[in-house]
Amino acid sequence: MKIAALSTALLGSQLFVMPVSDRVPELKVEALCKATTTDDKAMGLAMPQSFADCMRDETAAQQQLIAAWGSASVPLRDSCEGEATAGGSQSYVDLLTCIQMAEWVKSPSTATRLKGASKTRNAQ
Repeated sequence: MKIAALSTALLGSQLFVMPVSDRVPELKVEALCKATTTDDKAMGLAMPQSFADCMRDETAAQQQLIAAWGSASVPLRDSCEGEATAGGSQSYVDLLTCIQMAEWVKSPSTATRLKGASKTRNAQ
């Protein structure tokens, strides 16, 4: 009797499992942040990024992805996830950037305008 109830409970719970593609992927960003910190120091950068700063950036990007993930198409998610995990490194920042850029290309008039160094920047 207990086995039948357990089987029914397990089968019933599977109906409510969220498909993997609907969830933001779980990336292992620690290795990327360690490598970034090591590389920055090895290059002698005046302001190398610390491990804590890198992890904070990755965590912030992950939180932003949670909001944006559901509105992105499955092919876009798959493509961007492939880019963000290519070469063995994994980055929420790269994944978020890929999705944001694709959304901007799709509808540039509603995207946030980026400001950079230009002669006419302050004339607007």
